[in-house]
Amino acid sequence: MKRKHQLISDTFKAKKQRLAEGPETAEKEGPEAIESALQYLASLFPRKLFEDALPPLILKHQVYSLVKDRTTVDRCLNQLKEEGRIRMFQHGFDADSLVLTFTDSYQSKVLEFVSGKEFARTVRKFLDSVLATCTDISFNKKRMLREFGFSDAEITQLVNAGVLTVRDAGSWWLAVPGAGRFVKYFIKGRKAVLGMIQKAKYKEVLLSDLQNRRAPSSVKLGLPYHVHDIIGAQLVDCVPTSSGTLLRLADD
Repeated sequence: MKRKHQLISDTFKAKKQRLAEGPETAEKEGPEAIESALQYLASLFPRKLFEDALPPLILKHQVYSLVKDRTTVDRCLNQLKEEGRIRMFQHGFDADSLVLTFTDSYQSKVLEFVSGKEFARTVRKFLDSVLATCTDISFNKKRMLREFGFSDAEITQLVNAGVLTVRDAGSWWLAVPGAGRFVKYFIKGRKAVLGMIQKAKYKEVLLSDLQNRRAPSSVKLGLPYHVHDIIGAQLVDCVPTSSGTLLRLADD
Protein backbone atom coordinates (compact mmCIF):
# COMPACT_ATOMS: atom_id res chain seq x y z
CA MET A 1 0.00 0.00 0.00
CA LYS A 2 2.96 2.29 0.72
CA ARG A 3 4.59 1.50 -2.60
CA LYS A 4 5.96 4.62 -4.19
CA HIS A 5 4.58 5.45 -7.61
CA GLN A 6 6.93 6.99 -10.17
CA LEU A 7 4.86 9.52 -12.10
CA ILE A 8 6.19 8.50 -15.50
CA SER A 9 7.94 5.18 -15.75
CA ASP A 10 10.97 4.81 -18.01
CA THR A 11 9.07 2.32 -20.14
CA PHE A 12 6.31 4.87 -20.67
CA LYS A 13 8.40 7.88 -21.69
CA ALA A 14 8.37 6.93 -25.36
CA LYS A 15 4.62 6.44 -25.27
CA LYS A 16 4.18 9.85 -23.63
CA GLN A 17 5.97 11.43 -26.61
CA ARG A 18 3.61 9.69 -29.00
CA LEU A 19 0.60 10.76 -26.94
CA ALA A 20 1.68 14.36 -27.31
CA GLU A 21 0.87 13.90 -30.98
CA GLY A 22 -2.28 11.90 -30.40
CA PRO A 23 -3.73 9.27 -28.06
CA GLU A 24 -2.83 5.74 -29.02
CA THR A 25 -3.99 2.55 -27.44
CA ALA A 26 -1.31 0.54 -25.68
CA GLU A 27 0.37 -2.25 -27.58
CA LYS A 28 0.19 -4.35 -24.39
CA GLU A 29 -2.98 -4.64 -22.37
CA GLY A 30 -1.96 -6.31 -19.13
CA PRO A 31 -1.36 -4.88 -15.65
CA GLU A 32 1.84 -3.12 -16.73
CA ALA A 33 -0.02 -1.19 -19.43
CA ILE A 34 -2.75 -0.20 -16.96
CA GLU A 35 -0.25 1.04 -14.39
CA SER A 36 1.66 2.98 -17.04
CA ALA A 37 -1.60 4.57 -18.19
CA LEU A 38 -2.43 5.58 -14.61
CA GLN A 39 1.01 7.08 -14.12
CA TYR A 40 0.75 9.04 -17.36
CA LEU A 41 -2.75 10.34 -16.59
CA ALA A 42 -1.63 11.31 -13.08
CA SER A 43 1.17 13.36 -14.65
CA LEU A 44 -1.45 15.37 -16.58
CA PHE A 45 -3.27 16.41 -13.42
CA PRO A 46 -2.50 20.11 -12.72
CA ARG A 47 -1.36 19.94 -9.09
CA LYS A 48 -0.39 23.62 -8.96
CA LEU A 49 -3.93 24.65 -9.91
CA PHE A 50 -5.05 23.27 -6.56
CA GLU A 51 -2.00 24.44 -4.60
CA ASP A 52 -0.89 20.80 -4.48
CA ALA A 53 -3.71 20.15 -1.99
CA LEU A 54 -5.27 17.30 -4.00
CA PRO A 55 -3.85 13.92 -5.02
CA PRO A 56 -3.71 13.39 -8.80
CA LEU A 57 -7.32 12.59 -9.75
CA ILE A 58 -8.08 10.35 -12.73
CA LEU A 59 -11.44 9.46 -14.23
CA LYS A 60 -11.73 5.73 -14.66
CA HIS A 61 -12.90 6.07 -18.24
CA GLN A 62 -9.78 8.07 -19.15
CA VAL A 63 -7.83 4.81 -18.93
CA TYR A 64 -10.01 3.43 -21.75
CA SER A 65 -8.51 6.07 -24.05
CA LEU A 66 -5.09 4.44 -23.60
CA VAL A 67 -5.93 0.74 -23.27
CA LYS A 68 -8.66 -0.35 -25.67
CA ASP A 69 -9.70 -3.59 -23.95
CA ARG A 70 -12.20 -2.29 -21.38
CA THR A 71 -12.65 -5.68 -19.77
CA THR A 72 -8.93 -5.85 -19.08
CA VAL A 73 -8.97 -2.29 -17.71
CA ASP A 74 -11.86 -3.06 -15.37
CA ARG A 75 -10.26 -6.28 -14.15
CA CYS A 76 -6.86 -4.71 -13.51
CA LEU A 77 -8.30 -1.64 -11.80
CA ASN A 78 -10.43 -3.83 -9.55
CA GLN A 79 -7.34 -5.85 -8.69
CA LEU A 80 -5.39 -2.69 -7.82
CA LYS A 81 -8.33 -1.55 -5.69
CA GLU A 82 -8.56 -4.87 -3.85
CA GLU A 83 -4.81 -4.75 -3.23
CA GLY A 84 -5.30 -1.34 -1.63
CA ARG A 85 -3.07 0.47 -4.14
CA ILE A 86 -5.78 2.72 -5.56
CA ARG A 87 -9.00 4.17 -4.15
CA MET A 88 -12.17 4.89 -6.12
CA PHE A 89 -14.69 7.65 -5.48
CA GLN A 90 -18.12 8.73 -6.69
CA HIS A 91 -17.90 12.52 -6.81
CA GLY A 92 -21.20 13.72 -8.19
CA PHE A 93 -20.79 12.55 -11.78
CA ASP A 94 -23.05 9.94 -13.33
CA ALA A 95 -23.04 6.50 -11.74
CA ASP A 96 -20.52 5.10 -14.23
CA SER A 97 -17.98 7.93 -13.87
CA LEU A 98 -15.67 6.99 -11.04
CA VAL A 99 -12.70 9.04 -9.89
CA LEU A 100 -9.59 7.20 -8.76
CA THR A 101 -6.21 7.99 -7.27
CA PHE A 102 -3.27 6.20 -5.70
CA THR A 103 -3.94 5.29 -2.07
CA ASP A 104 -0.67 6.61 -0.70
CA SER A 105 -1.22 9.98 -2.40
CA TYR A 106 -4.78 10.12 -1.07
CA GLN A 107 -3.72 9.40 2.50
CA SER A 108 -0.88 11.91 2.49
CA LYS A 109 -3.07 14.71 1.10
CA VAL A 110 -5.87 13.94 3.57
CA LEU A 111 -3.42 14.08 6.47
CA GLU A 112 -2.03 17.38 5.20
CA PHE A 113 -5.56 18.76 4.88
CA VAL A 114 -6.62 17.89 8.44
CA SER A 115 -3.31 18.69 10.14
CA GLY A 116 -3.92 20.85 13.21
CA LYS A 117 -7.70 20.67 12.91
CA GLU A 118 -10.04 19.42 15.61
CA PHE A 119 -11.13 16.38 13.62
CA ALA A 120 -7.58 15.27 12.73
CA ARG A 121 -7.55 12.44 15.28
CA THR A 122 -10.85 11.04 14.01
CA VAL A 123 -9.65 11.19 10.41
CA ARG A 124 -6.43 9.36 11.30
CA LYS A 125 -8.53 6.71 13.03
CA PHE A 126 -10.62 6.36 9.86
CA LEU A 127 -7.54 6.00 7.65
CA ASP A 128 -5.95 3.43 9.95
CA SER A 129 -9.01 1.33 10.77
CA VAL A 130 -11.24 1.62 7.70
CA LEU A 131 -9.10 2.40 4.66
CA ALA A 132 -6.47 -0.10 5.75
CA THR A 133 -9.00 -2.96 5.78
CA CYS A 134 -11.86 -1.99 3.46
CA THR A 135 -11.84 -1.07 -0.24
CA ASP A 136 -15.52 -0.02 -0.50
CA ILE A 137 -16.48 3.36 -1.94
CA SER A 138 -19.42 3.87 0.42
CA PHE A 139 -20.35 3.02 4.00
CA ASN A 140 -23.63 2.72 5.88
CA LYS A 141 -24.32 3.80 9.45
CA LYS A 142 -24.71 0.30 10.85
CA ARG A 143 -21.31 -0.70 9.58
CA MET A 144 -19.62 2.50 10.73
CA LEU A 145 -21.03 2.10 14.23
CA ARG A 146 -20.76 -1.64 14.78
CA GLU A 147 -17.92 -2.88 12.60
CA PHE A 148 -15.58 0.11 12.67
CA GLY A 149 -16.52 1.51 16.07
CA PHE A 150 -17.27 5.13 15.16
CA SER A 151 -19.76 7.22 17.11
CA ASP A 152 -22.37 9.49 15.52
CA ALA A 153 -20.24 12.49 16.54
CA GLU A 154 -17.17 11.01 14.86
CA ILE A 155 -19.10 10.34 11.64
CA THR A 156 -20.16 13.99 11.66
CA GLN A 157 -16.51 14.96 12.03
CA LEU A 158 -15.57 12.83 9.03
CA VAL A 159 -18.25 14.57 6.98
CA ASN A 160 -17.03 17.98 8.16
CA ALA A 161 -13.50 16.96 7.21
CA GLY A 162 -14.65 16.08 3.68
CA VAL A 163 -13.55 12.46 3.98
CA LEU A 164 -17.18 11.34 3.73
CA THR A 165 -20.04 12.93 1.81
CA VAL A 166 -23.72 12.11 2.22
CA ARG A 167 -25.01 9.48 -0.18
CA ASP A 168 -28.49 9.20 1.32
CA ALA A 169 -30.01 8.88 4.78
CA GLY A 170 -27.66 6.71 6.81
CA SER A 171 -24.93 6.17 4.22
CA TRP A 172 -21.91 8.06 2.91
CA TRP A 173 -19.54 8.10 -0.04
CA LEU A 174 -15.80 8.03 0.50
CA ALA A 175 -14.56 11.43 -0.69
CA VAL A 176 -11.50 13.54 -1.44
CA PRO A 177 -11.43 16.63 0.80
CA GLY A 178 -11.47 19.78 -1.30
CA ALA A 179 -12.42 18.02 -4.55
CA GLY A 180 -15.45 20.23 -5.17
CA ARG A 181 -13.38 22.73 -7.13
CA PHE A 182 -11.98 19.91 -9.30
CA VAL A 183 -15.50 18.71 -10.13
CA LYS A 184 -16.52 22.26 -11.08
CA TYR A 185 -13.49 22.75 -13.33
CA PHE A 186 -13.91 19.31 -14.87
CA ILE A 187 -17.54 19.86 -15.89
CA LYS A 188 -16.86 23.32 -17.34
CA GLY A 189 -13.73 22.14 -19.12
CA ARG A 190 -15.41 19.17 -20.76
CA LYS A 191 -18.23 21.39 -21.99
CA ALA A 192 -15.74 23.87 -23.45
CA VAL A 193 -13.67 21.22 -25.27
CA LEU A 194 -16.78 19.61 -26.74
CA GLY A 195 -17.88 23.11 -27.76
CA MET A 196 -14.62 23.56 -29.69
CA ILE A 197 -15.45 20.45 -31.72
CA GLN A 198 -19.12 21.40 -32.04
CA LYS A 199 -18.15 24.67 -33.73
CA ALA A 200 -15.81 22.98 -36.22
CA LYS A 201 -16.93 22.13 -39.75
CA TYR A 202 -18.92 18.89 -39.77
CA LYS A 203 -18.42 18.80 -35.98
CA GLU A 204 -15.08 17.11 -36.36
CA VAL A 205 -11.46 18.13 -35.93
CA LEU A 206 -8.05 16.56 -36.28
CA LEU A 207 -6.66 15.75 -32.86
CA SER A 208 -3.35 17.43 -33.74
CA ASP A 209 -5.20 20.62 -34.70
CA LEU A 210 -7.23 20.58 -31.49
CA GLN A 211 -4.12 20.16 -29.38
CA ASN A 212 -2.43 23.10 -31.11
CA ARG A 213 -5.32 25.46 -30.49
CA ARG A 214 -5.46 27.88 -27.61
CA ALA A 215 -7.92 26.45 -25.11
CA PRO A 216 -10.64 28.65 -23.61
CA SER A 217 -9.94 29.97 -20.12
CA SER A 218 -12.52 27.55 -18.74
CA VAL A 219 -10.30 24.58 -19.68
CA LYS A 220 -8.32 24.84 -16.45
CA LEU A 221 -7.36 21.15 -16.27
CA GLY A 222 -5.61 21.31 -19.63
CA LEU A 223 -6.53 20.06 -23.09
CA PRO A 224 -4.65 16.72 -22.82
CA TYR A 225 -6.55 15.85 -19.64
CA HIS A 226 -9.89 16.52 -21.36
CA VAL A 227 -8.92 14.78 -24.59
CA HIS A 228 -8.50 11.54 -22.66
CA ASP A 229 -11.81 12.27 -20.92
CA ILE A 230 -13.94 12.76 -24.02
CA ILE A 231 -12.34 9.83 -25.84
CA GLY A 232 -12.64 7.44 -22.91
CA ALA A 233 -16.23 8.53 -22.22
CA GLN A 234 -17.03 7.92 -25.92
CA LEU A 235 -18.28 11.47 -26.38
CA VAL A 236 -16.28 11.55 -29.61
CA ASP A 237 -15.47 8.93 -32.22
CA CYS A 238 -11.81 8.45 -33.17
CA VAL A 239 -11.49 8.09 -36.92
CA PRO A 240 -8.08 7.13 -38.38
CA THR A 241 -7.14 9.25 -41.40
CA SER A 242 -4.01 9.79 -43.47
CA SER A 243 -3.58 13.10 -41.64
CA GLY A 244 -3.90 11.60 -38.18
CA THR A 245 -6.70 10.85 -35.75
CA LEU A 246 -9.95 12.70 -36.43
CA LEU A 247 -12.24 13.41 -33.49
CA ARG A 248 -15.92 13.48 -34.46
CA LEU A 249 -18.73 14.24 -32.07
CA ALA A 250 -20.52 11.00 -31.26
CA ASP A 251 -24.18 10.65 -32.16
CA ASP A 252 -26.52 11.12 -29.21
